[in-house]
Amino acid sequence: MSRISTKSIVKALALALAVTTTGLAAGSGAQAEELSLKGKTIGVSAIGTDHYWDLMAFRGIQDQVKALGGNVIALDAGRKDQQQIAQLQTLIAQKPDAIIEQLGNLDVLNPWLEKIRGAGIPLFTVDTATPFAINNTTSNNYNIGAEIALQMVADMGGKGNVLVFNGFYSVPVCKIRYDQMKYVLTSFPDVKIIEPELRDVIPNTVQSAYSNVTDMLTKSPEKGSISAVWSCWDVPQIGATQAVEAAGRPEVKTYGIDGSPEVIKMVMDPKSSAAAVAAQQPYEIGKTAVDNVAKYLAGQKVPPFTFVPAVLINKENGAETGKPFLDAAEKAGVK
Repeated sequence: MSRISTKSIVKALALALAVTTTGLAAGSGAQAEELSLKGKTIGVSAIGTDHYWDLMAFRGIQDQVKALGGNVIALDAGRKDQQQIAQLQTLIAQKPDAIIEQLGNLDVLNPWLEKIRGAGIPLFTVDTATPFAINNTTSNNYNIGAEIALQMVADMGGKGNVLVFNGFYSVPVCKIRYDQMKYVLTSFPDVKIIEPELRDVIPNTVQSAYSNVTDMLTKSPEKGSISAVWSCWDVPQIGATQAVEAAGRPEVKTYGIDGSPEVIKMVMDPKSSAAAVAAQQPYEIGKTAVDNVAKYLAGQKVPPFTFVPAVLINKENGAETGKPFLDAAEKAGVK
């Protein structure tokens, strides 16, 4: 990426991220007047809000429903599949004008998402690719999955061994990112995934990742035996980075996706082993999902998916590209 294009992206992101934390969209005054949810009730089900991405998307949904004059029933399942199912049952019984479902285990969710559609309630999703949704608002995970993998391969010089966290393949976005990573590696036969793959967990994600990576580094003490650690989201990346640095293995670099403030700060630190993170705009994703609901309820056609831009933050562009994301997080009260 050239310096000119990087500056253009940073400028655009700075504007977009600054306004999304207030519940407004840049240049969207006219659109805000056109869209309305007045008199409408929107149900929202999120698998959890303990992660920065999840929390900001959940906030974006609620803020935009209220900004458009609607009422919101917002439910947080606390990372419990059965609790989310119970909440979806509750929402179906309450018959809101639409339901927005955010993340979760698709193997568990799909039968209930089908029931929502069967009940005649318009279903919209955030980061959940399912045939039962009218629209899924998300990042282009095909693109960022390949992009973070290509960054990793480039940093490795096209050869080496990778530790991979693969604990949530049933979550659609993780499946896409993992599959894209594997596809990229088919072109680089000298890059090998270390077996068995590691499993990230919720809760205690950071502690578990730290323990798992520490164990693998101990088993492979030779320099060059491990070159990188990959995860489909960036909370395991925190624990992995801490483990690498505690073990004194600066040759091992870590990679993840989401753009949590703590990870962005690590990537921006030239001494940190966190090499890159694909940073998303979760608040804007939540807002955009609500805009799609409003359009649909007003009789407008909406596409089956909506992509909100993300950007790769690495050591080269981190000081400049990471700042608007950190500024947005600080305005939202998250550091």
